[in-house]
Amino acid sequence: MLDSPTWSFIPLKNKKMFQRVKLYHFFSSFILQLGEVGLLLVKILKNLFRRPWEKKIFIQQLEEIGVRSLAVVSLTAAFGGLVFGLQTYVGFHRYIGPGSETYGGPIISLGLCKELIPILVGLMVAGRVGSAMAAEIGTMKITEQIDALFTLGADPTRYLVVPRILASLIMLPFLTVYGDLIGIAGGFFYNVYLMGVNRVLYIRNTLLYIEIWDVISGLIKAAAFGLIIALIGCWQGLRAEGGAEGVGRATTQTVVIASISIVIANFFLSKALPADLGI
Repeated sequence: MLDSPTWSFIPLKNKKMFQRVKLYHFFSSFILQLGEVGLLLVKILKNLFRRPWEKKIFIQQLEEIGVRSLAVVSLTAAFGGLVFGLQTYVGFHRYIGPGSETYGGPIISLGLCKELIPILVGLMVAGRVGSAMAAEIGTMKITEQIDALFTLGADPTRYLVVPRILASLIMLPFLTVYGDLIGIAGGFFYNVYLMGVNRVLYIRNTLLYIEIWDVISGLIKAAAFGLIIALIGCWQGLRAEGGAEGVGRATTQTVVIASISIVIANFFLSKALPADLGI
């Protein structure tokens, strides 16, 4: 619209006013949506420990988020570990010298456990599970099934949202541990079996310098990412409207917003979490 012929004939003063109006609408919309997410989170906290629990839906979501994500997590973590092992080997070999590649193990393990694997797992689950949550709940909203729950006296937040939140909080750390093992094995395979790095020294240096806190900090991030994915997916599904087009729009926005939120949250979590426990 800004490049249209009509826009070029608008006086400069009116252009600036129009830009200010657009900026105001953007920020007001952002604050409104942030408030919607905050209210949904408050409802979730109120219903989190309220009985009866929806055990069937909870178990289904554990399977959907955890078991059915193993394949994509395996591939992502394996090739992430391989490429990280490749670049670490090149860096040590080129800038420090032959023989120093045995110190690549701690670097690979640290980078994978604290940063790469939690982010990759979060992004993959956001694309596979977050979009499915938005599509499923959005379809229920469009077909008035959620209104039927209200009519029957059931709380849609407790029935639909809480089981997905709990399942995401539980399964994302488990998927991250699984991805850590696969990624570290990929880096080990590339360095030891493909490039001929001394296996004993590689393993010894890895165990010597890696700390349990490096793994735990990655799991804390994974739990936060699980909350973000489920919260945004359910929020977008509950606000979907406009038929099939609205469901598709909610699905797309879930993936985009969740992915951006994961990257942003990762930075702040990395700043907030200590580098080590100082023990």
